Amino acid sequence: MPLFPRLSGACALLLVLLAPCAALAEPSAIYLVRHAEKAAEGKDPDLTPQGRQRAQNIAAMLARTGIAHVFSTPTKRTRQSAQPLAQATGSTVQLYDPKTPQALVAQVKTLSRPVLVVGHSNTLSELVRLFGGEPGTDIADNEYDRLYQIIPGRDATVTTVLLTSLPASGTAP
Repeated sequence: MPLFPRLSGACALLLVLLAPCAALAEPSAIYLVRHAEKAAEGKDPDLTPQGRQRAQNIAAMLARTGIAHVFSTPTKRTRQSAQPLAQATGSTVQLYDPKTPQALVAQVKTLSRPVLVVGHSNTLSELVRLFGGEPGTDIADNEYDRLYQIIPGRDATVTTVLLTSLPASGTAP
């Protein structure tokens, strides 16, 4: 048998065998959190000292989860909330547009390692739903401690775990 038909047959077989693996390229866990406490003034405020402490606490809490990708909206408060974990894991904060959540979900679903997404009180519930999770009640304007863990199952099920980040006044373990 000539070489070309054998090689093309082997390549076709390899593609058939690897196709299911490509379908499994979803993160083992997706963590979603609202930015930490922000200053009251300004259109794009920084985090308050309490917010900076909460961001450090979230980083300490998630440091051992294997997070390889950190996503944030372009605002200062979300980037500042994401930065401590990105620094701890050696990753960079990747920006996403909160007006196109489907694009973020599609991008995240191509990844294979755990992910952190930092958003806003008015965007997290929709993101949780788009990832297949259950967001629960709306996030209040003064609520900064809600942390979602979305766990995709092999059988297309999704488990939503609602966690609480450490209080801004508490210190990380």
